[in-house]
Amino acid sequence: MIRHIVMWKLKEEAEGGTRAQNAQKMRALLENCSNVAPGTHEFQVGIAAPGEESTYDVVLVSTFKDAAALNAYQIHPEHEKAKAFIGKVRETRQCVDYVIEL
Repeated sequence: MIRHIVMWKLKEEAEGGTRAQNAQKMRALLENCSNVAPGTHEFQVGIAAPGEESTYDVVLVSTFKDAAALNAYQIHPEHEKAKAFIGKVRETRQCVDYVIEL
């Protein structure tokens, strides 16, 4: 299994929305991707809690059966749609993929 974690720091304002508004839109776009690829086992989108000091604003924690399932997710049209919006509103992005030993 492969764990795929991505974190984004958002711009204060972009695409006509505030950081908080764009975080909510990101969540909705990403959640639309939760079942697009066979072999998706876990898919959670989190937004940093208000009032908490946080380096990043939005996080995706997902687990895929194997590299093929992760790749299918990466190229799916719903994911491409999410990436197009995220690319316009993000300031920075961090990602890590690692193998989970069972």
